[in-house]
Amino acid sequence: MKISREVKTGIIVIGGILLFILGFSYLKSTPLFDNSKTFYSVYPNVGGLQAGTQVTINGFSVGKVNDIRFNDEQGNLLVTFTVSNNFSFSKNSVAELYDTGIIGGKGIQIKPVFDGSAIAVSGDTLQSSNRPGLTELVQQRLTPLQLKVEDAISNADSLLMNVNEVLDPQAKKDLRESIAGLNKMVQSFQGSADALNTLLNNNKENLNNSISNLSSITDNFNKLSDSLANAGLGETMKGLQATVQDLNGVLAQIESGDGSLGKLVNDEALYNNLTDASKQLDLLLQDFRLNPKRYVNVSVFGKKQKEYTLPTDDPAEEITN
Repeated sequence: MKISREVKTGIIVIGGILLFILGFSYLKSTPLFDNSKTFYSVYPNVGGLQAGTQVTINGFSVGKVNDIRFNDEQGNLLVTFTVSNNFSFSKNSVAELYDTGIIGGKGIQIKPVFDGSAIAVSGDTLQSSNRPGLTELVQQRLTPLQLKVEDAISNADSLLMNVNEVLDPQAKKDLRESIAGLNKMVQSFQGSADALNTLLNNNKENLNNSISNLSSITDNFNKLSDSLANAGLGETMKGLQATVQDLNGVLAQIESGDGSLGKLVNDEALYNNLTDASKQLDLLLQDFRLNPKRYVNVSVFGKKQKEYTLPTDDPAEEITN
């Protein structure tokens, strides 16, 4: 069968159109025959996300980014991407924008949610989130530190300016003299330390003997302590304590008036009687000394005894009275 030139020309034109459509779809990363679901998500900043970037779930590629365009007047960006029908998830799932590498590159990963809500279908808009990359985290950490360093440098400059204003030539001169005096004092301390070291080295033997004598004295004290302990000092102290307790008991009885000694000490009438008896005895002895004839009458030759005459100043009258 012979094909005419017109038919060949039509077949070539139709084939070229089909090849153009297939090439254009390939360049846009949008296959012609694909049953994937299409989803949307809005981001304030995509950080360099490109069409054709893979969309992953748990690190597994399930789709691609199809289109990125402005969504509103505030500059928010609408990202269109496809996800394979092999995996289903809730409408509350999140499309997270993240860094795919250390030096750059952005990707989208679906964080699926299984909360019993309706399953996401093609055309739904998923919630969006942006996970900061390593560069952003470092920048967030370094920015406060940078501000603090700048403030510290600024404060240091102000401090140096104030110091320069305070330290006039006279103050600087005084400060140099003070530092020089401090150096002299340190040198003096060093000389004293050297002299002390020399003294210790020269008297090292005497110091060793003194330390040995001190050690001997300590040993003697330890031996004396052991001797006192072995000599029953504890039992002696216990006996002395018991004696003191008994003496305290006796004194307590005397003070309370118990017993003969207690009555003798505390009975005022007995004390008065003893005082009176002592006075009477004293007068009696005095009268006996002054007037012995009143009490003793001796007759050697049978001579009649003269009758005793009471003297006018006889102390016996005081006793009788």
